[in-house]
Amino acid sequence: MKAIDLFSGAGGFSLAAHQCGIDVVAAIELDKAASITYQSNLIDRLKSPTKLINGDINEVDLPALMKELKLKSGDLDLLLGGPPCQGFSTHRINDAGIDDPRNQLLLKYFDFVDGLKPKAFLIENVAGLLWSRHEEYLQKLLALAEEHGYTIHFCNILNAKDYGVPQNRKRVFIFGTRKNLNIENPDFPPAATHFSPTSEKTPKWKTASTVFEKLTHTLIEQYIEDYFRPKTNLTDDEARFLLQSLEYGEPVKDDDICKINMQPTPKMIQQFIDTPLNGSREDAGEKHRKTCHSNGYKGHKDVYGRVMIHLPSNTVTTGCNNPSKGRFIHPWQNNGMTLRHAARFQTFPESFNFLGNTTSIAKQIGNAVPPLLAKVLINDICSRLK
Repeated sequence: MKAIDLFSGAGGFSLAAHQCGIDVVAAIELDKAASITYQSNLIDRLKSPTKLINGDINEVDLPALMKELKLKSGDLDLLLGGPPCQGFSTHRINDAGIDDPRNQLLLKYFDFVDGLKPKAFLIENVAGLLWSRHEEYLQKLLALAEEHGYTIHFCNILNAKDYGVPQNRKRVFIFGTRKNLNIENPDFPPAATHFSPTSEKTPKWKTASTVFEKLTHTLIEQYIEDYFRPKTNLTDDEARFLLQSLEYGEPVKDDDICKINMQPTPKMIQQFIDTPLNGSREDAGEKHRKTCHSNGYKGHKDVYGRVMIHLPSNTVTTGCNNPSKGRFIHPWQNNGMTLRHAARFQTFPESFNFLGNTTSIAKQIGNAVPPLLAKVLINDICSRLK
């Protein structure tokens, strides 16, 4: 089976496709650093013959590309893509983002649908796409699908934690198939594989602990004192059992090129020291609430917060290397988590090395589709196309 990945970024979708045994024949990505990461990990290392285009998708000559790839209209099995989503971000306030020119790239995707006529397509975007302020774009997208001969089987939010990703990450996925394939109302998405701790079903959601090394006895007792005793109804023994039962990962290797964390200022270090285990800026004291970007605004309480060890992490964003952008302080160390930790939260393997400067790598990681989730979805789609 063959796929093309539009707006491919560092290659989350493409990596999942490879893991499903699909040939990714082409990928298009504007960002230079993301393209270098893609080239290194998905072409050079995996020996994939992917045609990687580092450039503006608006300038791609699709007929020429199809000729080069020896693809005729209707040959392609799957078109993947996560168009830039900043204009649809839920972090935009009031009507910000409505006329963001990047929104048009969502519609540009359908120029490729029209030309390639893939058997199926899968789009990923932020949850804000479904907000009423962006209804015009969503309705245009759905109309274009109908116009080009496609049935939309799914257009809604999925949470990555329901599929084994150790992260609370809500994203919109849109899945459509060509009408002449007569795929009627497939049961998509596939059923969740992981469940809430309060559910009778197993296995449970993967927790942030899976990304970090095993807690010491001293740390477990500190967690009980800082968090479980004052903020939960668990007894000390129950909290101790919970923490001892968590699944843990391995320390990040010293030679890992993604073992990088932002160098904090002395003021930030003091903030980290004052933030208890599992704590947020609200727990760090009144002096920090007044100074850490709040200006009296009560929202975004997770900035300068520690990763909560016993829950799926907060959403990994493009600012994942900067504790001022979210709950990105290391669970117990007085620094931000490393870029490798962030990549683990996104379920990239240890062998996947992100290239570029720190800010660029954080952007690549935060923008990526978690390969584990993508693999579940792509496998399900391909089973319907065979």
